[in-house]
Amino acid sequence: MTEDIQLSIREATIHDRDTVYDMICGLENMVMDPDGFDFVFKKNLKSANISYFLGEYLGKPVGMVSCHIQPLLHHAALVSEIQEMYVEPEHRSKQFGKALIAHVVDFAKANGAIQMEVTSRNVREQAHRFYQREGFEKSHVKLVRYFNKE
Repeated sequence: MTEDIQLSIREATIHDRDTVYDMICGLENMVMDPDGFDFVFKKNLKSANISYFLGEYLGKPVGMVSCHIQPLLHHAALVSEIQEMYVEPEHRSKQFGKALIAHVVDFAKANGAIQMEVTSRNVREQAHRFYQREGFEKSHVKLVRYFNKE
């Protein structure tokens, strides 16, 4: 565990495309379609409701987290959600993920969100334990309908 991690966190820009792409490929454990990625990344960067943050240690990107904030009728309020979060494997268990969560929680609160949600695949049990240590509770079941399987 690192005592003073000196992680700097900043909002990602279009110039961070390659870094974010590599991290999303790492998150999904696959090579993403670059054209599809570029379409979504550029569109999301223009959205007032979506922000991406990069964590850098000693000038090198080591992790990223997204924050989506949207008004939801069933809450009658703004709700934030982490859609993607990734820390490079060699930098895990060094408090970088904890720092990214703290940053994105503060960001969401400052922008009026009443809560933060995160979805994680069933097989990512280590990620589930991490999120629970950071104050998230297992409270919902997510069901998905895949269109390409119909």
